[in-house]
Amino acid sequence: MNTNKFLCSLLLGGALFIGSCSGDDSDDIVDETDDITGTPEIPAPSEPQALDLASLDNGSRVMMQTFYWDVEPRFAWWDNLSEKVPEWSEAGVDRIWIPSPAKGQSGGYSMGYDVSDYFDFGNYDQHGTVETRFGSRTELENLIATAHSNDIEVIADIVLNHNSGGGLQYNPYRDYDTYTLFDEANGNASGMFNRTYEDFYPNSVSQYDPGSLFYEETNLDHHRERVQDWLWKDENSVAKYYKNVMGFDGWRFDYVKGFEPWVVKEWNEAVGGFSVGENFDGNPDVLRDWIEASGSPAFDFSTFYKLEESLDRFENLSILESDMLWKTNPEDAVTFTANHDTEKDSNEDNYIMSSNKMKAYAYILTHPGYPTIFYSDYENEEFKDELKTLISIHNSLATGDTELLYADQDEYVMKRNGSGTNPGLILYISINNSTKRRTVSSNWSNVTLQDYSSNSTYSPTSDENGAVTIEAPANGYSIWSITE
Repeated sequence: MNTNKFLCSLLLGGALFIGSCSGDDSDDIVDETDDITGTPEIPAPSEPQALDLASLDNGSRVMMQTFYWDVEPRFAWWDNLSEKVPEWSEAGVDRIWIPSPAKGQSGGYSMGYDVSDYFDFGNYDQHGTVETRFGSRTELENLIATAHSNDIEVIADIVLNHNSGGGLQYNPYRDYDTYTLFDEANGNASGMFNRTYEDFYPNSVSQYDPGSLFYEETNLDHHRERVQDWLWKDENSVAKYYKNVMGFDGWRFDYVKGFEPWVVKEWNEAVGGFSVGENFDGNPDVLRDWIEASGSPAFDFSTFYKLEESLDRFENLSILESDMLWKTNPEDAVTFTANHDTEKDSNEDNYIMSSNKMKAYAYILTHPGYPTIFYSDYENEEFKDELKTLISIHNSLATGDTELLYADQDEYVMKRNGSGTNPGLILYISINNSTKRRTVSSNWSNVTLQDYSSNSTYSPTSDENGAVTIEAPANGYSIWSITE
């Protein structure tokens, strides 16, 4: 054996033994993973998370129109609505618009637009029934109380142009008998606001009213002081009774083309509350003139008809670049996609096809204006969840200035610029039969986007300048905003 090699081995073994013993007295903690070999495990990057829309509440809400023509079941409609109010409140509704609550000539079949007794809410026996088509006065009062307890205002439909259901009397201004006698025995069992031929056109004060499209012989003359007193001026007037006794919070004025806008102005000055007028006209200038004269918001028929034209009649989304009420008077534009009249109209140019309804709702629920949801659409199981999602988006991300990014025959892209910490949104509508993608300018740099309507699973990321490619499904829409 080589002596040098043996001495070296002996010395090395001793050194290892000494080092091992000294380690027993050390306070050092041995990391047992030091001896693990291979590639260390790296956590997967976290997936982008959707924004909490509830935390971005912009204060906006929507109105629900709570009826359609000839609602069923008869005599139980107020109770039906009372059951639905809590869910509507949870979904983001802050007002419900109910049909004219007064007894009409058609009695238990009346939808309220042939008003006979303004003070009969289903508690007088006349026209063949005590209850109205919708139920009893007690059930109506319960509906109003239920709505208020759920932070929802109740908007009454007010018919001021015409009456129906009175008794026959000789009318010297027409020189024949007319049904213009309204008293306790003739269509006005309440005995409040009894009327005769002197309260309708023509009379000793006024001549024929050219605005009388129908019910010509029983078209109320608002120039008569007595009519004004009973409708809005006196303490027991229709306006003050509806507000102070029944508890209504606002008014939907029926057929405002049939009487002068100063009537609405004076009514609102007397009792206040939210109001909206039915000026059935697609010309935005006509709507703006009426708003200025009446001081009241109006249903935005200009937007309704542009949506119908662009989605249905002409299938051309560039029509959405046209003038509409919401573009100049957003605070006065009550937008909608359907109502009780349009849905029963046989003229296809006066309603939006069911297949295009959700694109139309996506438009009004992302653009400025105060949107109205139609009962029959919301309660349609095919639409309900989608409408809940759109209402949630409206009440959160639909805020800030509006900017049109692109429009052609089959594509429409609009941006809401947001406000403060609210990022806003981008709406992309397509009526093309294929999925479409388009690069647009956003307000968001280097961030992943998400379609909050859940119609697209595409997940684009914007560049440092905010440019981003977004997607719209075939014949559909998407609504984009940032993720966390």
